[in-house]
Amino acid sequence: MDESKFHSRKKPNAIRYVGLAIIAAFYLTVLFAEFIAPYPYQQQRRNEPRAPVSSLHFRDTDGNFQLRPMIQRIRLEDPLSMVYAEDASKVYPVEFLVRGAPYAFAGLIASDLHLFGVSDVRETEPPKLRLLGSDELGRDRFSRLIYAIRFSLIVAPLGTILASILGILIGVVSGYAPRLVDNLLMGATDTMLSLPTLILILAARAAFPLELPPLRAAVLLILIFALTGWAEIARLARGLVVSVREHEFVLAAKASGVTQPRILFRHILPNISAPIITQATLLVPAFLLYEVSLSFLGVGVQEPEPSLGNMLSAAADLTQLQRDPLLILAPAIVIFVFVLAIRATMYGSRPSVN
Repeated sequence: MDESKFHSRKKPNAIRYVGLAIIAAFYLTVLFAEFIAPYPYQQQRRNEPRAPVSSLHFRDTDGNFQLRPMIQRIRLEDPLSMVYAEDASKVYPVEFLVRGAPYAFAGLIASDLHLFGVSDVRETEPPKLRLLGSDELGRDRFSRLIYAIRFSLIVAPLGTILASILGILIGVVSGYAPRLVDNLLMGATDTMLSLPTLILILAARAAFPLELPPLRAAVLLILIFALTGWAEIARLARGLVVSVREHEFVLAAKASGVTQPRILFRHILPNISAPIITQATLLVPAFLLYEVSLSFLGVGVQEPEPSLGNMLSAAADLTQLQRDPLLILAPAIVIFVFVLAIRATMYGSRPSVN
């Protein structure tokens, strides 16, 4: 066997598995957000605004080397320039599975166990381990990012699923129905396709109050995405149905007396599912970016609830952006990695070309 052909077949599969692993890691984060986040997303420390990333030390106060990383307490030296200094008189070890703020996992199981953090039984309030520093209110950026990922990665896929179901129903019926019904449904579809999606979403969101509880905001966004994103799926499904409705297996089903709904959903739909799934997969990053855009513009999830969009709004402050560009743009990096992982899964599913 030609070795180059062998590697060309294996490479897409490897890329696909990497993409799937990244997506799985994201959804594990969604599922265990309270456990992974070391602190509550709304918890403030007004005396530590815009605190830097915690420095890890491997020597104790006596200068002895330790395998376990440690941090030191920080204090604000210059409030104008936001200069912090570390107190080297004491170190605090970083630990896994530490007790912290209580939470309810899935709203049912009460716990106060967190994946990592700093604990010291001799002090009621040990220093915070800040992986991404803190914002202007002293809130931990890493914890807020974890909760922001949860919101975006639930809203976008659920909106995609509802939009896909609606689009498939309209497209399949249109492709198999008489000409009058087909013209009416495709006329509505073309009208939706002609409208700028983001402007349509903004207009739909503006019809409701800006300040909504997170659950209501999520439900509202999911419904808006479903009602504005079905047209592409419908157009694709209609074209696929038209292309296969005269195939032999469909004609054989008709001759056998199979009902039209059964022909549509038992014989035609399974044979056109692959391109529809691909198109639906493309909607996930699109809806994710729409949700981020709404929050960035101030009409999505409102403070103090975290979202990738309202966290990115800090990038509008050029002073903060120049000081800590990677920390401020961490939500954008998360979006980039997630979208890239979705594209990788699609690339891996393409047939190899010899």
